[in-house]
This record gives sequence, structure tokens and C-alpha cells, in this order.
Amino acid sequence: MAEPLTRTEIEAKLDVWLETEFTFHQVGPTARALCRLGRTEQDFVLDWIKRIATTHITLAFDFAKRAPDLIRRFDRRVIEAWAVHLCDTYDRAGMYAALEVAGQVGQFMRQRDSQAAGALFEDVAPVLANFVHGLTGRKLKLEQGEAVWSDGEKIVLPAIIAELEGRADNFKLAKAMVAFQWAHTRYGTLRADWQALTAGRADPARALRQFHGLETLRLAACLARELPGLYRDMSHLSALLEAPIDADWQALAAPLAEPGATLADSLARLDAACALADFPARCYQGELRPDAVAAARAARLDKEKARLRVKLADLAEEARKHKAESGAEPDSRFEVATDETDGRLDFEITLDGAPVAPPDDVKQLLTSVHLDFGAIPPEYLVPAGDGEYDASQYEDQPVDPDAVWQGTYHEEGALFYPEWDLGRQHYRKNWCVMREKEVKPVYDDFPVRTLAKYSALVKQLRTGFEAMRDENRLLKRQTQGDEVDLDALVEALADAHDGREMSDRLFMHMHRAERNIAVAFMVDMSGSTRGWINEAEREALILLCEALERLGDRYAIYGFSGITRKRCELFRIKTFDEPYTDEVRARIAGIAAQEYTRMGFAIRHLSKLLGEVEARTRVLVTLSDGRPDDYFDPYRGPYGIEDTRMALLEARRAGIHPFCITIDKDARDYLPHMYGPARYVILDDVGELPGKVADIYRRLTH
Repeated sequence: MAEPLTRTEIEAKLDVWLETEFTFHQVGPTARALCRLGRTEQDFVLDWIKRIATTHITLAFDFAKRAPDLIRRFDRRVIEAWAVHLCDTYDRAGMYAALEVAGQVGQFMRQRDSQAAGALFEDVAPVLANFVHGLTGRKLKLEQGEAVWSDGEKIVLPAIIAELEGRADNFKLAKAMVAFQWAHTRYGTLRADWQALTAGRADPARALRQFHGLETLRLAACLARELPGLYRDMSHLSALLEAPIDADWQALAAPLAEPGATLADSLARLDAACALADFPARCYQGELRPDAVAAARAARLDKEKARLRVKLADLAEEARKHKAESGAEPDSRFEVATDETDGRLDFEITLDGAPVAPPDDVKQLLTSVHLDFGAIPPEYLVPAGDGEYDASQYEDQPVDPDAVWQGTYHEEGALFYPEWDLGRQHYRKNWCVMREKEVKPVYDDFPVRTLAKYSALVKQLRTGFEAMRDENRLLKRQTQGDEVDLDALVEALADAHDGREMSDRLFMHMHRAERNIAVAFMVDMSGSTRGWINEAEREALILLCEALERLGDRYAIYGFSGITRKRCELFRIKTFDEPYTDEVRARIAGIAAQEYTRMGFAIRHLSKLLGEVEARTRVLVTLSDGRPDDYFDPYRGPYGIEDTRMALLEARRAGIHPFCITIDKDARDYLPHMYGPARYVILDDVGELPGKVADIYRRLTH
């Protein structure tokens, strides 16, 4: 084992990493404390000081001062988790918040025990989101917050649920919480008139809590009928965490457990409940937040009324056309019958007495309206008149991605992706703010000119790709087939001659290869592609699309660019489900140079899209003219290369095959490190791109 570093050696390192010549940080006391540690502990602490310094020097200095004491008291994995938490807090909320977290290090260390067995929101949210979407009613979103509650649009859970010792029990508790908040919406709790409920009460807040207790008893009975397995888990959790409900509350619970019990039954017993002791809250019940419920409902009602009436007007118009053809008198009177058999919400719609098959979006609207009113109000069933509603009154208006630089920057409508920090050797969480934009179509003669310019090559590509589509493969050693497999027959006869059993795999036949391939093309739209490079990219895409249409592979085309982590943009040119139309050709013609070459976010997003496509083989092809880069940003240089490399590793772990086509003559300095050998090609002349890209595709997917 190496000898411990001396105080002088440690101080020299800290002087460099903490830039003491300019920051005037006094590193002597820290160096003196560190020199008393063993070499392994010294290396661990110094490594983390160096890592944190790449995020912020002051934060690294604060860590350095605390580290000698922490390394004696806590496990290294816990200290590492705390260091990452410091950096994440700095990324999210700035220096003051990070230093506040540093001052609460003891509290963080104590929480680590509960976190080890706790249900973390980031882990359970994807599972529970699928669970709640599978339940009847409005599609509720899951969000992270400080407590458990719902406003009828979303369900909020804390960052960690660690009430019980085992991870499995904590997950069950999280699931029970989600189910109970869903029940608030599904069984009418959120339809309460909050002002009337507390009006005239000496203690309105207590009246609300007692009402919540009554509804907890009623909803528990509803869940026992709807989700009996989950209800058994809820009862088990309550037995572990809470005292039994007393006799007085049980007396109120009996009528509320009846199948026909409604919100009105709970309201009728509120006076009796207010005369009792406080309801003993259940571990899964969460909170009621009337203000949030009222705000969400007010924003929803008019919009959903307009949406439903516009949709019904479309259905009525279709019916009118059909009746006009048959000579019947047109009318447009809708009626809806609600079916709640087995706890499920379903609707039967009739138009002038004749049944109508409503599309899914109409069913979803009817469901949401029913949850707000307990029925469908008659005025909601009157089809909208021509011009009665402006689309802005009922359609969600997309955020203009170009508005992010106007006034205060906002992140509404964006997706967030992590980024690998080379210095920190950890991910920066939710670091890149990404928006999808659509390339503005340019309807000019570019596609026609390109096909004319490369007419001979187009013919060659089409022929070659058609051959790939119809390619047959000879399968040998089959139990049946078109011809005898002579090699297999000779081996079988030899086996029989030696007394061994003769194989029956003596035939061969031609098998048509079934292609099951999805490919995403990631096109560099950085400013450096302006001019001839941009034209070559567009020509290559036109030729490639023409060839791929003959092959039948599923493919998508996206451009990427950006300027700093706050404006990462992905440009939609063709999606996987979109046919190759004149509009797609016009978008290819409209591809124009933008900003810089931040690549990691684009690889991660396209890998996500590829992962959603059912295909045996998934390929991600990048067309680029240079290395990862950004505007006056650490991304320029090794940081960007390492983040891109990490994004490519993530893609490969997800079963995606990345490949890069570049015209950067210096690419041999970094592409082998990023992509690995044989996963890239460097073109000496940009003019080769249109002809080469299809040939490369053939080799990649053959």
C-alpha cells in the first residue's frame, strides 16, 4: 500500500484545484487534517474535491473542510451520495441552496438508512403511472411534491416514501396512496361544494378534516369492491402503522360501506363526525386541498364543454351526410346513457334514437365530464354551431419554442435529459432542456432537381434496395425442403455406417428474409453545415428516402442543433409513422443551418423514440460535419466528447446500433473513442455524401 501523502503534497493539490491564488481559500487546516488519514481515505477525499471543483470551487472547498470528519464517521458510499446530492442541488437551485444542504449533512446521513428501503418517486412513478392509467376515469398524471394529494388532474407524491422497514411494503404504500387519490376523483369526493361544506362551522379546518375522514371510510369500501387485492394490502399497512378505528367512527363507517353510498351520505354525517374525536388518519389517505381542486376544475370545465360540443358537431355532420344520401330528415339530438357495471364507466350514445359509436377521445371527454358532475349535463350534449368556438378556447396551445429567449426564460412544454459530467464523473440530472420543433416546409424544386441530378444513381439505388427486399437465404440441414443437402446427407450416411443414429435434417430450402428494421437518421443542423454541406445532406436524404421507400424499412429523420443546455432543439423532418409525402420532401428542402452541435441530448431522445418502435434491429445513423460543440460552454472539448460517448453507450445498452457518417478530416482523433472501431466512416469530400449514404445504409442493415 502506498504511503500517505504529506501535508505539503496535499496542500499543493488543493492549491491547484481550489485556485487559492485567486480565491484566497485557506487550505492549510484541511491539508493538515487530511494528512492524518490513510492513503486510501486520502485518495477518496481528494478525488471528490477535484470532481466537485469542476462544478464550483466554493462548494469543493466546503466539502474539503467537512470531509476529514465525515470519512471517519460514515461509509464512503454514503459520502459519495451526499457529494452527488450537493452537486445536483447546485445545478437545480444554485450556490446558496447547495451550501444549505452542506450544512444539513447530518440530517442527510440519517435519511440514507430510510432511503435504502424507501420507495423513491423516480423509481416507482413509471410503474404507478401505468397502474393509474389502467384504472377507469380521467387519465391522471403523477408529479413529485412535498405531500400526497390530488387536484383531479394530477396525483402528487413525495420524493421518498419510507414509513416501513421493507422496500416492498413501501412500494405497496405508494401504490395505495395513488389508488386512494384516484378514488377521490372516481367516486366523487372532489365534487364537494367546499364553501358550503365549511360555511358556518366554528372550526372550518377541522370540519374539512372530519369530512376527509368520512370520505376515507367510504372510499376504502369502494376500493375493497373495485380492487380487493390492493385493499388487503391497505389493511395490512394500516395494521402495521396505525391504531384501529374506534367504535364511534366504525358506527359512521357502516352505512358508508354500502355499495350505493355517495358523497351525499358523507355530507349528511358531517355534523355527527364533528362531534367525535379527530379522525385517526390512515397512512394512505393523503391530504385534501380544496383550493387546488377548485382551480383545476375551473380551468377544465369550459374547455371540456367546448371540446365535447365540437366533437359532437363533427359526429352530427357525418350523420347528416348519411341521412341526406338516404333521403331522411337530418336532426342532431344526442342522448347519453351511463353504464357503471362492475365499477367501470362506459357510455352509450344515441343520435336521434340511433346508436352512435363514439371515438375514444369523445369517450374520454364524457368520462371527465361525468367525474365533475356525476352525470352529463344536457347543455354539454348540444352540438356546437358553426363558428361558435374559437380553437384557442378549447385546444391546448403549444408553447412557441422560439419564445424561450423573450423575457424570462420558461421551460414549459420541454423535455429534460441528463448529461454526463466528465469532471464530476456523474450525470447532471435534468440538465438539457429539449424541445421538438418541426422544420418549416419549403415547396421548391429541390427534390426534383436532386432526382434529376442523380438520375443514374437513383435507378441504381432503387434496383439495389429492391434486391435487398426480395433477398432469399439458403437454409441448410432442414427436416424438409426443396433439395437434398448433400453435405448433411454424407455426414448422415457416415453416422449410419458407424452405427450411430442417422439425422433426418437432410434437406435445404430457400427462405425469404423478413426485414424487421427501424432506423433513425440524426442530421447535424449546426451553423457549420451552412452552404455546400447543408445541400449535400439534403440531397443525401432525398436519395435515401427514395431508396428506402422501395425497401419498406421503418425510418425517421430528425435534425439537431442548439445553443447552451437551455436551448437544445430537435427538428422533426419525418417520424416513424409518417409516410414519405410531398410535405416530407418539402421539410427536407427546408433543412437549414442553425446553431451549435450539442449531441448527447439528441442521441438520448432518438434512442428513446427507437426504443418505442417494435423492431428486431434498431439503428441510429448520425450525419455530421464535426465534433460535439457549443457556444462558450464546457461542452466544447473533452466534456462534449465524453457526454456523447456516454449517450452512445446508453444506446448500445438499449440494443440500438449507432453509426456515424462525417466529413470532419480530424474525426479520427475522437470518433473511435466515441463510437468504437468500425462504427463510423469519414468521407474525404462532402460531394461523396449523397452517393455513399445509401451504400452505407445497405451495409449497416444487410
